[in-house]
Amino acid sequence: MFPIAHKGTRGTVAVVNSVTLSQAILALHLVVIAFNVVGLVAIPVGAALGWRWVRIRWWRGLHLASWAAVAGQAAFGRACFLTLLQDELAGSAAQPPLIERWVESVIYWPLPIWVFLAIYLLLFAAVIALWWAVPIRRMTA
Repeated sequence: MFPIAHKGTRGTVAVVNSVTLSQAILALHLVVIAFNVVGLVAIPVGAALGWRWVRIRWWRGLHLASWAAVAGQAAFGRACFLTLLQDELAGSAAQPPLIERWVESVIYWPLPIWVFLAIYLLLFAAVIALWWAVPIRRMTA
C-alpha cells in the first residue's frame, strides 16, 4: 500500500492510500458491469414499451463501446484493465471488508479465460444485433 498525496486548493495535503483507490476502482467496475448488463435488458424492453431513451445514439454508442472493450480484452486473453488496476492498487492489503469481499465474489468468477471469452463475445454479438433490432432514431424536439 502506498500513499498518494494531493495538494488541495488551500494548500492542504490530502493523502489517499492505494487501498482507498482500489475500492474506488471496484465501485467503478461495478457501475460499468451494471451499465452493460442493464443496457442489454433495457434496450429490447424499452423498445417494446416505447421508451425513447433506449434509441439515443450517444447512449447506445457508449454501450456498444463498453461491450467492445470487454470482448476485445477477452479476445486478446487479457483481464479487464479495471481488474488489473484494482489488483495493483490493493497489493497485499489486509483482508477487505465483508461487503467488498461479497461484491468481488459476484464480479470475479474462478473460471478459465475461454469461458469469459465465449460469454463476452456472445453478449457483444447481442449488443450489435440490438443496433438492427432496435434502431437509433433521431430525437425531435
